[in-house]
Amino acid sequence: MENNLPTVWPVTCHTDHIGKGSIFVAIKGQKNDGVYFIEQALVLGAKKIIVARDAHIPSELAQAIAAREVSLVFVDDTRQSLAQLSAHAHGFPARKLKIIAVTGTKGKTTTACFMHHVLRTSGYAAALMSSVYNKINDHCYPASLTTPQPDYMHMFFAQCVAQGIEYVVMEVAAQATSLHRTDGLIFDAAVFTNFGHEHSEFYTSFDDYFEAKVHALKQVKIGGPIVLNADDTRVAALKNTFKHVSLFGFSHNVDFTMQLDESYERLSGCISHGDEKKLFECRALFGVFNGYNILAVAAATYALGISLAHVVDACLSMYALPGRLEQHPLKNGAVCIIDCAHTPDSYEQLLSLLRKKTDHLSVVFGAGGSRDKTKRPIMGGIAARYADIVFLTSDNPRAEDPQQIACDIAAGITLIDQKNKVVIELDREKAITMAYQFTQKGGIIALLGKGPDEYQLINDVKVPFSEKEIIRRLDI
Repeated sequence: MENNLPTVWPVTCHTDHIGKGSIFVAIKGQKNDGVYFIEQALVLGAKKIIVARDAHIPSELAQAIAAREVSLVFVDDTRQSLAQLSAHAHGFPARKLKIIAVTGTKGKTTTACFMHHVLRTSGYAAALMSSVYNKINDHCYPASLTTPQPDYMHMFFAQCVAQGIEYVVMEVAAQATSLHRTDGLIFDAAVFTNFGHEHSEFYTSFDDYFEAKVHALKQVKIGGPIVLNADDTRVAALKNTFKHVSLFGFSHNVDFTMQLDESYERLSGCISHGDEKKLFECRALFGVFNGYNILAVAAATYALGISLAHVVDACLSMYALPGRLEQHPLKNGAVCIIDCAHTPDSYEQLLSLLRKKTDHLSVVFGAGGSRDKTKRPIMGGIAARYADIVFLTSDNPRAEDPQQIACDIAAGITLIDQKNKVVIELDREKAITMAYQFTQKGGIIALLGKGPDEYQLINDVKVPFSEKEIIRRLDI
């Protein structure tokens, strides 16, 4: 993973990227107030400080700002200002690119990565912004957020322009629209994969969460295609709100559908659009849910002028994604699956699939601290229904007590025979070790929640942690 992008930016909300002449936007977040970092920004050479109109600036700090002859500007919304100033500082690079937005509760990463692959294999210079990594041509860069802050985003867009990129495929999270990260962007196309249970810690209602997703569609340019999941009732209803809509799914009367010959090793079948039918095979993906992702890409790229034949070719060469149904064959004939699943819908889809493929399914999971608590018992109930043995452990507990998180999950496991399946081991490495010791030939160990992450967040400190390394060590 490379990291040779510029580290000093003309506008930024983080002191790691301030250099001489930078503008520092002091944003008040959920944990930290940017005002506390102004003094450091001054030392690093910031020439202008942007703060909220209601921010409290201590007198000694105000004097330090004045003494350095640094401008102090008060604004109504610092997040909006960060987006506006970042775009302006880089010369509005997004206007020189064709940007495709992928939003939805699940499937954003796989859909975005496959779309990027289709574009590149069809001869287009394409870049990617995703949860697993960001990519310009063949160069990959670390990704810390599903949708990055505007200061990074516009720096990235500027690099794309400089390197001759035509298309950028980007995941657009609901919080990215709510927190003004995508302000000012005009998308050439958008995909809405699905909508489900998530982020009750941030949104007061499902309606608010849904509207944040819909906002991405409202940023599509006039005449730009919008691709919707016809089998998701709430998403499909948007066809009456927007123009130039294509529907995908397994229902009748959709624009793009498929007959699926599902197996554990691959996805294969026939993609249909009107009278056109194309056989396909994809060995990097499996599961009906990935059938939806392929259809979403087929619909979006077709609207952009790419044939189904190119999509089928791209299926053959598609690569496995880190932390998305990532398979690790074990020496005893079992398989370990590492996946980022962290919602009830994802658990239902993934575990119901794995249950069909084995006589012994072990599931290791926890739930993120300081995140949606309502889904914890639901996920517990689903895991206990499908698994032969469940290891409840920590995920990213952040500032929460891992024991309490495990108890919240266990509250959804109510039947006596299901409770007897449960082992609580809060040390995630020990829980993985136990699952490995229980596995047998033909068995599956599902490690859920962490996906491609190489760390755990404990008391809001990143601690190195790699599930892949743990499995490698155990399987020597």
